Amino acid sequence: MQRAAVLLGTRVGPFEGCLDLERLHGFAAATRDPSDRVRSGDLVPPVALVTQVWKAQNVSRAALIPEEFQRSARGGVHGEHDLVLHRPIVPGEPLWTWVEGHGARRTGANSVITLRYTTVDALGAPVAEQLWSTVWLGVTCEDTGEAPPGHAIPGEARQQRYGSWQVDVEAAMARDYAEVSGDWSPHHFDVDAARQSGADGPFLHGLCTMALCAQAVSAVVLDGDARGITRIAVRFAKPVLLGERLVVDLYDAGSLGCAFEATAGGATVITQGRAEYR
Repeated sequence: MQRAAVLLGTRVGPFEGCLDLERLHGFAAATRDPSDRVRSGDLVPPVALVTQVWKAQNVSRAALIPEEFQRSARGGVHGEHDLVLHRPIVPGEPLWTWVEGHGARRTGANSVITLRYTTVDALGAPVAEQLWSTVWLGVTCEDTGEAPPGHAIPGEARQQRYGSWQVDVEAAMARDYAEVSGDWSPHHFDVDAARQSGADGPFLHGLCTMALCAQAVSAVVLDGDARGITRIAVRFAKPVLLGERLVVDLYDAGSLGCAFEATAGGATVITQGRAEYR
């Protein structure tokens, strides 16, 4: 039976946030960012903004996705994330985030529900938008709202390889990222909880994996200046287990920016990666 899956036309929030120096230091440490400018707080990596939305995600999910629909699902996994920056973020500036339903689509025996997060500054001017798509397992929905924009890797881009970047995902990274994001979900720390989520063991937060991919784009394509990134979008194919090495392969997608995908432990973990920049 198909069910209504997301409430449209209603905003939840605002949720107050701030990327102050303490949080930026924590983010740089959690993502093992070697940049002195990031560690000093002089440069705000765009993906640091995702550390501001954990509370908003939990509250808005309860407010915008019907309880009956949630009870009917076997669970949910973060399927895709798309972050668009309208301007660089200033360290310490106050930020407010609103959340609203964007759309829902049936995909086989599952459903994909997308929520939109809009972050504004003290004057109400837009700073960033995020589309968080969750795959709800074992339950189907009515198609409604809008589908998120695509970010597939163009076939010709694979012939224009920038190079690769890699990092060892240490066991401590999950705890460090939880400290800065507030996401203490058990599957990042407990073997049994991870197996209930379909993984062989504790795994890194998906948004931390996306942050590492953004770091790869910055290092390989942008000479270390992450402020140039205006959009980064990924599809999560599989969790990165703690202790594995993450390898990001990057390609020149021409006017679309940089395309990338990532592997860990011999498996593809990120597909349809896209970074756009100034």
